[in-house]
Amino acid sequence: MTGNANSCVIDAAPPEPKSDEVLIETARSAICGSEMKTYRGPGRADGNVGHEAVGRVIALGEGVAGLQIGDRIGASAVVGCGGCGECKSGRYTWCRSTASRSNMHAEQFVIPARACSPLPDDLPWDEAALLTGDGMGVPWHTAKKIDRADIETIVVMGLGPIGLGNVLMQAHLGRRVIGVDIIDYRVDFATRLGADVSFKANDSLIERILDLTGGEGADVVIDCAGQRGSVENSFRAVRRGGIVVFNGESMEEMLAPSRDFNRREIWAVGCWYYFMSEVPEMFALWREGLDVARMITHRFPLADAPEAFALFAKGQTGKVLLRP
Repeated sequence: MTGNANSCVIDAAPPEPKSDEVLIETARSAICGSEMKTYRGPGRADGNVGHEAVGRVIALGEGVAGLQIGDRIGASAVVGCGGCGECKSGRYTWCRSTASRSNMHAEQFVIPARACSPLPDDLPWDEAALLTGDGMGVPWHTAKKIDRADIETIVVMGLGPIGLGNVLMQAHLGRRVIGVDIIDYRVDFATRLGADVSFKANDSLIERILDLTGGEGADVVIDCAGQRGSVENSFRAVRRGGIVVFNGESMEEMLAPSRDFNRREIWAVGCWYYFMSEVPEMFALWREGLDVARMITHRFPLADAPEAFALFAKGQTGKVLLRP
C-alpha cells in the first residue's frame, strides 16, 4: 500500500513459514479502522497492515504441533512469547514480549501456530473473521470488564467498526445503548444494530445525553474514537461513580486526575484487543444468537481492495470483508 489515501494490489512471492509458524491460505480478511492511519499517512512499502483474517493451514513450519494441514483457523494479530504465565493462560496482550502481526490482506500469510484458534466446522468464514478478530473480540473483552448488574445505560462514543461492535454486543446483552458519531451513515447503522438512541455529535451532545439519562449521565461510556474531544465528552457524559472504557487508541496526554477522576470518583478502564482464552466464549455467544454478520455491510474480492479501502475511509460502511 502507498500513502496519500491510496492502495494497490501487487504480485508477490508466497511467504514461507519459519520455525513454529504456519502458512495460511486466506479465506477472509477484514478492514479495521486502525488501518486508516497508515492508509491516509505514510503507507507501508513492505506489505499491508491487515490483521483480522481467517483461513486454512496449507504448510507447517518446523516444530509445529497441534495443527495439521487443512485445519480452519482464526488468526490473532497479537502474539505473546508463548512461555510465560500470561501466555499459558491465553492472555497474550499481557505478555511482556508481545508482538503484532499483519500482512493478512493477502492470498497467503504466515502466523505463529500459537496465535491460531481452530474454528468449528459449522462456523461460516464471514462470522469467523469477526469473532476471531478485533471486530467483535474487543467488544466482548470490553463487555467482560463491565459485567455488573447495576449497569443499564451505555454510551458509545465513535461508531466505527469497534464502536458498532460495542453497540451490537451491549444491545445483545440487554443494555440500553446510546450511540454518538459525526457521520450520518454510522449513526443510522448503529440504530439498526440495536442502539436505543443514536445521534450525530454536536455542541449539545452532553445536554442530550443528560436528558436521556435523567440528568445523571450514563453508567458507562465507551470511547472508541481516541480523540481529545471524544475523551473529554466521555468523562462529561458519565455519571458520578460511573465507568469510562478506552477502546480508541491515542498517545496524546489529555486527562487530569482531579477533574476527570477524583472529584466524581470515576473508574477508567483500558481495553486492548482480546485474550486468546476468550475465543471459545465468542463462539458460544454466536451459537446463543449473537448475529455478528449484521456488522458486515460490504464484501469485495481482494483484487478490488482499493475500492474497498476508499469506501471504508469515507465512513460509509460497517465491517468490510475482502476475499481472495
